[in-house]
Amino acid sequence: MATKYRVKYQKLTAKLRSARLEAGLTQVEAGKKLKKPQAYISKIERGERRVDAVELAELAKIYAKPIEYFLN
Repeated sequence: MATKYRVKYQKLTAKLRSARLEAGLTQVEAGKKLKKPQAYISKIERGERRVDAVELAELAKIYAKPIEYFLN
C-alpha cells in the first residue's frame, strides 16, 4: 500500500475504534450487531483487514455516525 494511503487508512481505523468506544460498545458487542466474530472487529481496528464501502456503511450505522465522520 502506498504511504499516503497507509496514513489515511490508519486514520480511518483510529476513527472506527473511537466511534465504537463512543457508542459504548465492546468489540464483542459490535461484532454481534454485525453478526461477525470479535476478531473481525479487532482485525479491522488493527488494520489487518480492509473495510469496503458496504462494511463502512454498516459500521457507521451501528456506531450512530454519519459516514462522512470516517472519511474526513
